[in-house]
Amino acid sequence: MTKHTSYIGGKWVDFGNYKPNLNPANTDDIIAEFSYGDSNAVDQAVLAAQKAQNGWANATPQVRHDLLEAIGVKLADRVEEYGTMLAREEGKTIAEAKGETMRASQVFKFFAGEALRLGGELQSSVRPNVDVEITREPVGIVGLITPWNFPIAIPAWKIAPALAFGNCVIIKPAGLTPGCAHIIAKLMDECGCPPGVFNLVFGGGSTVGDAIVKHPAIEAISFTGSVATGNNIAEICGQLRKKVQLEMGGKNPMVVMDDADLKLAVDACLNGAFFSTGQRCTASSRLIVQEGIHDKFVKELTKAVTALKVGDPLDSSTQIGPVIDEAQLQSNLDYIELAKKEAESVIGGERLELTTPGYFQAPALFVGTTNDMRINREEIFGPCASIIRVKDFEEAIDVSNDTEFGLSAGICTASLKSAREFKRRSQAGMVMVNLPTAGVDYHVPFGGRKGSSFGPREQGRYAAEFYTIVKTAYVFAG
Repeated sequence: MTKHTSYIGGKWVDFGNYKPNLNPANTDDIIAEFSYGDSNAVDQAVLAAQKAQNGWANATPQVRHDLLEAIGVKLADRVEEYGTMLAREEGKTIAEAKGETMRASQVFKFFAGEALRLGGELQSSVRPNVDVEITREPVGIVGLITPWNFPIAIPAWKIAPALAFGNCVIIKPAGLTPGCAHIIAKLMDECGCPPGVFNLVFGGGSTVGDAIVKHPAIEAISFTGSVATGNNIAEICGQLRKKVQLEMGGKNPMVVMDDADLKLAVDACLNGAFFSTGQRCTASSRLIVQEGIHDKFVKELTKAVTALKVGDPLDSSTQIGPVIDEAQLQSNLDYIELAKKEAESVIGGERLELTTPGYFQAPALFVGTTNDMRINREEIFGPCASIIRVKDFEEAIDVSNDTEFGLSAGICTASLKSAREFKRRSQAGMVMVNLPTAGVDYHVPFGGRKGSSFGPREQGRYAAEFYTIVKTAYVFAG
């Protein structure tokens, strides 16, 4: 059995307490065992980061660029190997897993460039012979807590900007998908990352995660995960005056207007709602359909959903992989039972027994729902979508915005006016027109509003807002 340990101060550190990591498509397949640390492990990581922070913050941009570029290149060169590992560990299809691995490569390469481009401002003072210089400096030691659903891309888009802008990192990956974070640690080691600049600690949220959030030497916390945990982290960080960045839930709407291209709308909704087994915070879980196209849309989407192939993610013909674990599958099935009481009809959704023991579920479509139902208020985080009938654009935008979340929203329409109005009035951080609500570029900001996100945006040049602090310097020339 392969055993993996934490990576602290440039060394692999064994804490014992090994826990297995299972393939959700075949629970007989134990991918590896991972050594879990505790608060003492976090203390060790912080000490290593403190020793490294000054040197890394003062390293030249070229040094930081070269490290990130080298990691990006190695990820791209090994996309087949790492994509297969990701598919086994998380359960997304091999095509999606390779795509995510390549996305991580692109993120590291992008921030390699940003390390060279970090600039400032030189302004004239209102006083004579005084210059004003505005610069960005590293925050310090940053704690990163990442989820299981994008186990290599999300760590990449947190780690890369943190290092690019001169911060040292302590990361705790999700317990369900530690292997992908271990890949990044191996690459850090291979590429000559200075000891203590990058530190990986495996462990539980209530132990390692809690210790990272509360440690007085960690200046900032970036978290992606559940709303409840994010709210708790925000409260703690507020009391400790730490910078905090949260990406949490979504109940994303996709509006389909009467004038939409039917095939385009079905394809966009199918992709947004069900690909990646619906385990995306940007998934289209509420399909808001104008009454004129409603019946045709339901008929065509039903055909498409029931034709999806659920199976082994390593099989290239599979379109939907397994749910991540038994607990998530049971939660999905509980919501499907609720939908049978709330919706007019439920299509699919049953647990599937395939050739290997795994957490397989048929995609579920809830037809004849209203926006006040629990299935349309609460995030399910599985291959489930509801259809809500509306009369016109005004009702569609009202229903779209009637949610505690505000991450992503979409509209399918041939009307430039409807598209423009939806972009302007949608209460979401990201808006898609004739595209799935899921699927974003790596060089532009990612994030939402209301209960979905808190703090500065992730990704792109906007990442500097979180991973740096602004200094204003005045010089009197005499």
